Amino acid sequence: MTEETTVEKTWRGILEGHPTARRGEPAVIAAAYAEPRLRALYPIPSHGALTFHRNTQDPWSNDLPYIAGDEHSCIVYGPLHVGGVLGDSLTPQEAAALVVAQLTDDCGPAFEGPWPRPDSSVG
Repeated sequence: MTEETTVEKTWRGILEGHPTARRGEPAVIAAAYAEPRLRALYPIPSHGALTFHRNTQDPWSNDLPYIAGDEHSCIVYGPLHVGGVLGDSLTPQEAAALVVAQLTDDCGPAFEGPWPRPDSSVG
């Protein structure tokens, strides 16, 4: 049996409500986890938003769209350094699909360590 990656452990902790895991909107977390490409990225739920990162340690990549909202209505924002609303009044599933549609082909899975990748092959 293979050992869980940091990304897998983080998702599992969030989904199972582990005491040390960050808390997020359950419907948004579940919709994002259902998307294989998002499940391969490092999730950080915080302040009503779910961000995704290409790496597992601070500093974060912060170059991917993210979701804010709840089970009733979500907004997808562009990457933190670019900003802008990519979609609003979305279901969690629509929001997760929109984030996936914005990912480049070379995005994921997340690598272990801080951003940027030491060999500079990402970003």
